[in-house]
Amino acid sequence: MFFGKREEPDISEVLDQRRPSNVEAMNQQHRKSISNRGLTGASALTVRQSIFPITLVTILFFLWGFAYGLLDVLNAKFQNSLNITAAKAGGLQGAYFGAYLIGPPTWSGWVVRKFGYRWTFIVGLCVYGVGALMFWPSAVYRSFAGFCGSLFIVGSGLSTLETSANPFIATCGPPRLSEFRLELSQSFQAIGSVMAPLLASRVFFKNTDPKDLSNVQWTYLGIAGFVFLLAVVFYFSPIPEVTDADMALQAEQCAGLTGYVDKPLRKQFKLFFGVAAQFCYVGAQVGVASQFIKYSVESAKISDAAASDRYAIGQGLFAIGRFAAAGLMMVIKPRWVLMVFMTGVMIFIACSMGVEGEGGVAMLSIVLFFESCVFPTIFTLSIRGLGRHTKRGSSWIVAAVSGGALFPSITGLVADHKSYHIAMCIPLIGFFVAFAFPIYLNTVCAQELDGFRESKIGYHDEDGTIGDVSREERRASLVQEEKGVLANEKELAY
Repeated sequence: MFFGKREEPDISEVLDQRRPSNVEAMNQQHRKSISNRGLTGASALTVRQSIFPITLVTILFFLWGFAYGLLDVLNAKFQNSLNITAAKAGGLQGAYFGAYLIGPPTWSGWVVRKFGYRWTFIVGLCVYGVGALMFWPSAVYRSFAGFCGSLFIVGSGLSTLETSANPFIATCGPPRLSEFRLELSQSFQAIGSVMAPLLASRVFFKNTDPKDLSNVQWTYLGIAGFVFLLAVVFYFSPIPEVTDADMALQAEQCAGLTGYVDKPLRKQFKLFFGVAAQFCYVGAQVGVASQFIKYSVESAKISDAAASDRYAIGQGLFAIGRFAAAGLMMVIKPRWVLMVFMTGVMIFIACSMGVEGEGGVAMLSIVLFFESCVFPTIFTLSIRGLGRHTKRGSSWIVAAVSGGALFPSITGLVADHKSYHIAMCIPLIGFFVAFAFPIYLNTVCAQELDGFRESKIGYHDEDGTIGDVSREERRASLVQEEKGVLANEKELAY
């Protein structure tokens, strides 16, 4: 049940169904769940039809990024107050990222296939809210175990949101814009993640006692109330459901361009490579982020406060990089953009190992710029052509975020015994595995990926929306009319 095979349609089942139009898909934005095995008409949504739901989920990305960025600050204050050691801090990361390893392949992946995107958004927000509420008793009793449990619940909520938000953005609208949509939406998430720590340090926790957790408790309570309110907003918001049946139909319609052939999940090798690349990339990214401040202190001989300012600059470059990558994807093939950005990551992470002083900090900051597009682009390119396996494949890629539990601890261990410059070899190894993925895409999967980019599904021509059943019915009607006219002309000629 939890791995969701029974919720996926057979291709013959998809092709035998009545095909609703994209207008019906927009009219079916009710609050009840829709079978993942049934067609909704959402496989041919136009840009105009997808703007509102994409905007709504993009707002969720921003608010989610803001809450996530604030969570880092709150966790740091909690650790300082409880005098949590470096070893225990590794346990906190294990609790948070362990939720990503457990949830998406099992219960949250099952929820998105069984009940659809809307209810998965709601469930994820509610679980996130419960986790935020649990920090209150953890703060009152100053319990490390309670803190770990709260982080695990928060991670479960966020992983559930990622299990639904990422594939929804990628599939809601014309397929040729899939990478652009997710890149742009996650750009606003990056802005939220940059703004939150700055507001926290300069507004929320300015001139407060480091040992006092009262402000932390109230902030967690505010986050919980906010995400519960957001869950109510999603309950009443019009969101079209894109099912695996819709994605199977879309893949079949693109087969002439992509060479698509329906295959069982065990033969989706691009997906498996994408999961491995995402696991290593996220682990390396978190490894760099977790050691950035200490690396800066060691390299440039500056204070922790000055190093935090350097990290804020790096996070700003990360956000700018996402917008830049989104713009590039409108004119350059996404597989090329991924290749260029991963090449930049490899070059500058290697430079950061050998350059001392402010130059080394600059090298690591540029690494953050080039990291920006990697996660969403690996995600969208990995699920290209999965068809009826799209939701299950998406949940596996989200589960790969659990790489963040492994690499930071190893990086920190090397830093303790050697130096933070040498420790960057651990992220370098992770980035190297991820770097192999765009090489694979550009050599083995180029035709398939370019075929989806060339697809005009969701665009208009003189007969209607390409890929939509109403256009095909209109064209068939016109053909019948032309045949009737020709028959009448022949009768008159005789």
